[in-house]
Amino acid sequence: MGFSRRRPKVDEHRAGDPGAVRAGALALLARREYASGELKAALARKGYDAGVITEVVAELAAERLLDDDRFAESLVRQLAHRGQGPARIRQALLEAGISAGRAARAIDKGPDWHALAREVRARKFGAEVPRDWPSRARQMRFLQYRGFSNDHIGSCLGDAPGVPDTDS
Repeated sequence: MGFSRRRPKVDEHRAGDPGAVRAGALALLARREYASGELKAALARKGYDAGVITEVVAELAAERLLDDDRFAESLVRQLAHRGQGPARIRQALLEAGISAGRAARAIDKGPDWHALAREVRARKFGAEVPRDWPSRARQMRFLQYRGFSNDHIGSCLGDAPGVPDTDS
């Protein structure tokens, strides 16, 4: 029988205690930023009462100890620093429970996505833009996987000399 690293759920006396729920929430928030939906789910997994969780999360948001806008901007910065594009970051924000409008605002405040796409491509493949289709296609797939749009990809690959024009 293996050992579990999971801590036991809270006992039923503490599950409905707002002070205990707040302490649990603050312990989680001390480690990293959370979206309000993520924090509610984490507290529910620990066994706290759902009604008390909702009240405590609302109090923490009113005190600005929990802020979905701040979380979204932080996640955008973090993932952009890792070289991920806006589409992939939008998906991560939506999975964290951030609304589509709030995610769009956070992404708009993010870095210059065209410059980031160029930087990510150059870091992976070197400064020279490829001339042959197989290399271009491989780089395009890489950038699409990273979450960059066709517009971003086109701006960083440009019209390389010697590559036939497909618009004709």
